Amino acid sequence: MALFVGLVQYLRHHPFLRPRKFRGQHDSFIHFIMSHHSIDISYLAYTYPDGTPGLRGLSLHVGHGESIAIVGGNGAGKSTLLHHLCGAILPESGEVSIGEIPLVKTTVKQIRQTVGMVFQNPEDQLFMSTVWDDVAFGPLNMQLPRKHVEERTRTALEKVNAWHLKDKHPHHLSGGEQKNVSIATILSMNPDILILDEPTANLDHEARRNVIRILRQFDHTKLIATHDLRLALELCERSVIMKDGYIIADGSTQKLFQNEELMNSARLEALPG
Repeated sequence: MALFVGLVQYLRHHPFLRPRKFRGQHDSFIHFIMSHHSIDISYLAYTYPDGTPGLRGLSLHVGHGESIAIVGGNGAGKSTLLHHLCGAILPESGEVSIGEIPLVKTTVKQIRQTVGMVFQNPEDQLFMSTVWDDVAFGPLNMQLPRKHVEERTRTALEKVNAWHLKDKHPHHLSGGEQKNVSIATILSMNPDILILDEPTANLDHEARRNVIRILRQFDHTKLIATHDLRLALELCERSVIMKDGYIIADGSTQKLFQNEELMNSARLEALPG
């Protein structure tokens, strides 16, 4: 329940959906620091309300521009980790920093201005009556000039090959189309860090390839939690393998995925060399 409430608060109060204001030298300096697109996690721990450990003191550094896959079996802690990075959950033990700014209650709004998260279920992000309205919603609530809103919305839809869907109701789209539009709702906010939870889940081959094409175009920092190991191999030179709330391996995606003993221990299938 606490995790669900955290997600609701994230969606309701996400500052991508409010004006981005930087007043004075201090705020400008904060934005400059955060533009480095780095993530630092130190001894992060989290326990679910039923007492089950979710994360067990894990540490991770993500450098500017890195594309990293987070893989592991069900219950490994992948989604819980991502929810900490976007501020849906605050650290109860350990530290998370985005662009050298620690994630705490007083900095959550600032951090969410640079981190965009695409949830596994597109319906969690699509709630307006048309695709255009969904993708324009964030820029409009930033109180950008109408011209800029239109430019951002069109650019985001074109990036995901969904411009032709702009007048359709989101719930009338196919699963692949919904996924593309949910990505566009984040791209229209120009995030510095993109976080995705199972971006190819339940997609057919064509829709999956399209998502991979879209993600390849995003040049900034990416963290992708996925069971799709071949997607990870295509998009991420580095991977992190999780099991039972721990990071058990961190390194070259190709080398890790070909380590049969390691992959079996993480309840994953090794890829052939």
